[in-house]
Amino acid sequence: MDFKFSPEEEAFRLEVKDWLKSELPPDWGRRGGGEDDNDETFAESKRLRRKLADRGWLTMAWPKEYGGLGATHMQQLVFNEEMSYARAPGPDNGVTMLGPTLMLNGSDELKRQYLPGIAQHEWTWAQGYSEPGSGSDLASLQTRAVEDGDDFVINGSKIWTSSAHRADRIFMLVRTDPDAPKHRGITFLIADMKTPGITIRPIVNMANVHSFNQVFFDNVRVPKSNMVGVQNRGWYTAATLLDFERSGVGRASGSRRTLEDIVAYAKDTKHNGGTLAGDPLVRNELVDRWLETEAGRLISYNVTWMQSKGLVPNKEASAAKLFGSELGQRVAQTGMKIMGMYSQLMPGSKWAPLQGYLSRMYLSSFSGTIAAGTSEIQRNIIATRGLGLPRA
Repeated sequence: MDFKFSPEEEAFRLEVKDWLKSELPPDWGRRGGGEDDNDETFAESKRLRRKLADRGWLTMAWPKEYGGLGATHMQQLVFNEEMSYARAPGPDNGVTMLGPTLMLNGSDELKRQYLPGIAQHEWTWAQGYSEPGSGSDLASLQTRAVEDGDDFVINGSKIWTSSAHRADRIFMLVRTDPDAPKHRGITFLIADMKTPGITIRPIVNMANVHSFNQVFFDNVRVPKSNMVGVQNRGWYTAATLLDFERSGVGRASGSRRTLEDIVAYAKDTKHNGGTLAGDPLVRNELVDRWLETEAGRLISYNVTWMQSKGLVPNKEASAAKLFGSELGQRVAQTGMKIMGMYSQLMPGSKWAPLQGYLSRMYLSSFSGTIAAGTSEIQRNIIATRGLGLPRA
């Protein structure tokens, strides 16, 4: 493994950094609620994504035949690392999930209808996968779609649907054959969020941010022409995403940015005749976290290096996800301890360190070991596929 970047890749890194410096609002990195926090931040995220689209960076991982840049894995890593460090809004799930699915399984009509608009960020997309009784065991989903002429009629609900309250479209999995084995009888559909019968109920998380939603479908009619792939084979359609860069480097890069903020706070805050950074206990904990962010970065680099050599990272990708999500929790906990009681103050308080960013990060970090595959699932993959241990 050689983790040195080529001169071209380093030049691209500088180009991304310069672009971010010129385009991001000065206070962007401290808007702790995320892009769904308020209308102003959401509108700014859309503006930035459209600027990315104009440069070809929004779909840089797409094949050239679909208007992408056909970027190498290492170029994608550089881009994702700098975007995450800047806490900037990058490619959305329309670009990273739906677009590749359409390329592989969509009809020519659906490709013409959606791929150009996705590349230009014309719509905000929601992902309709999880249900109240189907999370990690997604194939047990029960939202029903019944054929009626040229339409499917949908009844059921989806939960933890990010950005559904702002979405123009939703791509979703529905059960079209209730008698089939659970991984079969599932169909992949696209629906307009303005279709009659769709109701959105907000879910406000414990950081007081409205990002999640529950979406209800009451006799919602979706044209059969909006089906992606083959009826009753939607599970396999959803699983066949193109092999774009998925190293998880954003977790390590984001943790490094937060740790730098914590270090700056410790250097600036007086304590026992000196500063917090001079306290041996504080310094030792910060060093531990710094070493961990470097380890997380190298684990992610290894995943990308394997992909660049035509290898398929399996246990390595699980290790990157597991280490990265738990690292985010440890960094947030370290910041909370160093900042003391002030760390509990939320954005809006003049006494809140880092404008309250860390308090929201701490609260949000709890979901990091659940979303995108729980830590338990990742450890099982590492144990069985990596270490060859027997299944229980």
